[in-house]
Amino acid sequence: MVSRGPLLRAFIISIATVALAWVAGGQALLGRIDPALAVPLLVPSMLLLAWWQRRAPTAARRRTWLVTLAFLVTAQALLGLVLAGSAGWPQLPLVVVAAGVAAALADLVVQWRPRLAVLPWLGALALAVGWFATGHALLAVLYRPAPAGPGAPAATMLTGLPLRWSGGGDIAAMIAEGANDDPALARLAAAGPVSLVDSLADHVPPPGGALLLAHPRAVAPQELVAIDAFVRGGGRAVVLADALSGWPPRHPLGDPRNPTVTSLLTPLLDHWGVVLAAASAAEGAALPADVDGARLRLFSAGRFDRLPSQCQAFADRRVARCPIGEGEAWLVGDADLLFAPLWRPLVPGADHLRQADTMEWLSARLWPGAGSSVLRPLWIRAHAG
Repeated sequence: MVSRGPLLRAFIISIATVALAWVAGGQALLGRIDPALAVPLLVPSMLLLAWWQRRAPTAARRRTWLVTLAFLVTAQALLGLVLAGSAGWPQLPLVVVAAGVAAALADLVVQWRPRLAVLPWLGALALAVGWFATGHALLAVLYRPAPAGPGAPAATMLTGLPLRWSGGGDIAAMIAEGANDDPALARLAAAGPVSLVDSLADHVPPPGGALLLAHPRAVAPQELVAIDAFVRGGGRAVVLADALSGWPPRHPLGDPRNPTVTSLLTPLLDHWGVVLAAASAAEGAALPADVDGARLRLFSAGRFDRLPSQCQAFADRRVARCPIGEGEAWLVGDADLLFAPLWRPLVPGADHLRQADTMEWLSARLWPGAGSSVLRPLWIRAHAG
């Protein structure tokens, strides 16, 4: 039996931990309610609990730990259900184990009685810092997306976006800087083999491969025929067709090296029975959109006013999945979703702090099996307008 005092302490500590995860763990900033984001921040609250009950018997302290863990898991599960429609069950066991270990270590530090009174304080600081770093390192591994398997065919990519040689227009400067790939291209290349081509006339994707059309420049009629034949023959394609691109120009206005303002894929979309309308002028901020279990962040995305009946629409018709012949095409009315500030993690390499699932979603469509991870973000539900 746990008395009223320890119950109150357990409740306060659990709420403090949930609040830390919300404010300092990145939940509020990222629009997520992942229980796992609390893991790096468990030690401060557990140290407070250990100090609070430092004079209690060992058995009583342990009972309070168990009650605290129960309160913590219950609070995180309820928040997940209310805000995201899921309790985040795959993450909750990790939180329970981590909180139990953190409570035990915090108790050892607080109960330590060395000759130098300052040592427990130094030990508490070292524990908090070490736990914070280790927790983030662990989460980075658990959220890290899997790459394509060995022998995966290359994804063929045709784009008019400045994803390569993006640093300048001078040939000597390009050679001096190296490839200088945009983060989106670098991230895709890390997920699987990518073949970036200037034309599809002689670079049709190999059997089992996939095609990524990312807001390309004008496409020749024979290339449109090749794209249609590839998909109808059983190929997979992802088409980013932006009716009003917001991609920042790197060169003066009117320079042909800048991305085209509007999509030039209208003939292909028309052939597939698809009509893309321009984005609303009122949309001036990134829009979170839930698509097939993933969170994308779109910017000035157009809607598909007309779609064949067999297509499945997402995000208020901004994204669609269309079977075409024996193949499949994912259509996205936005190319700005590749713009790195909309998706990359807050800290480089920290996949658990990503702002969207954009690259994981793309990877999974270009290479089956890629993009998955042990833990996945639990996004607060988006309401596309």
